Amino acid sequence: MTPSSTVRRLQAVGAAAAIAAGTLVATAPAAQAAHCATPRLAAGWYGDNQARLQQLIDQYGKCNPYRPNRAKPVAVFDWDNTVVKNDVGDAQMYWLLRNGKIRQPAAGDWTATSRYLTPAAARALADACGALARPGTPLPTGTPAGAGCADELAAVYGTAATRSGAAAFAGWDHRTIEPAYAWLPQLMQGWTASEVRGFAAAARAENLAAPIGAVQQVGSGSVTGWVRYYDQQKDLIQGLRKAGFDVWISSASPQPVVEVWAKGVGVAADHVIGIRNTTTTGGKLTAHLQGCGSVKDGADTMITYIDGKRCWINKEVFGVRGAAAEKVQPAARRQVFAAGDSDTDISFLRDATALRLVLNRNKNELMCRAYDDSDGKWIVNPMFIEPKKQKAAPYPCSTTGYVDHDGTAGPVRRGDTSVVPDQTDRVF
Repeated sequence: MTPSSTVRRLQAVGAAAAIAAGTLVATAPAAQAAHCATPRLAAGWYGDNQARLQQLIDQYGKCNPYRPNRAKPVAVFDWDNTVVKNDVGDAQMYWLLRNGKIRQPAAGDWTATSRYLTPAAARALADACGALARPGTPLPTGTPAGAGCADELAAVYGTAATRSGAAAFAGWDHRTIEPAYAWLPQLMQGWTASEVRGFAAAARAENLAAPIGAVQQVGSGSVTGWVRYYDQQKDLIQGLRKAGFDVWISSASPQPVVEVWAKGVGVAADHVIGIRNTTTTGGKLTAHLQGCGSVKDGADTMITYIDGKRCWINKEVFGVRGAAAEKVQPAARRQVFAAGDSDTDISFLRDATALRLVLNRNKNELMCRAYDDSDGKWIVNPMFIEPKKQKAAPYPCSTTGYVDHDGTAGPVRRGDTSVVPDQTDRVF
């Protein structure tokens, strides 16, 4: 850890401690606060959400006259479908396939790309791709000859199944990793992070230039071909940063990819936490992933996904090391604000101490907790572009809204273990 990062993390811990304790320390004259302009959020929010977010900025921002010089409170945003519409990981995968940037694995053995890949999926990929390139060289998935290989790769990535319908992954912890998400950075093996950032810049330019609703051809299929930043989230991030918040991105897309996209909202690479590959001594990405908490590098059992997001935030933002990073921290070591859109964001959203913003994509556990709002700190907003219609049936909170580590479904429970009742979709 560098001296500057150590200072930053200590500042974050100190800020959270002051917030948790509710201390008000007048360390600067009132005249200083009088010259501080609190950022005002732009319109475009549902209900009283703009007012709630503005209240957060007013209360915790640097212009609060009682705490003008305190260290920065932390805000953490998920990325895909939270700050942008659509998924930059998907956009990157499609770009890799269209441009022939995925390499044939060593010895043509696709299980080398993921410890969770099933024998059926490995056989399907070998059958579709094996004759197209030597091990270690890029597959021609952007050509007519490589269309079948592209189709198989897209099916395994996008549906977690082969084209024939066989399960593609098995045996993972459903609260710490999603094998298909992890597979994308693993398929980037052999490239450097700098090269992947170049790929990401090209995919970003294409997806921002494409009209809303555009599709693109990958293999023989048609897939989503556009991404947009949400103006309201961009304004919120900029407002929080101007008010003195320490703003971070936590994403289950690959680290170099999210770094490129995050620049568009003013968040630097050192404040991005994505899925991180291990690297060779020459700087090339391997098919293995960095670990967190009790998970060692290369074990490939924890990424920035549900409980894994908590671990990585604790590790990178607050400097918590070892197995302790997997646990809920005291309020002094937690973000005051968090924003997300999916069940993958549950743990770090629940950790936020002041306010939690949810974009409604009809995800069961997330919406059960957000609508239950047991501590009054949840706010829900429709997606800003192409919002979903109201979910017809109630969310099955009391029966199957929660997915356990082994993949079994059960009731969603509050912190006191009481069961959350089924919830009606109310914000759409």
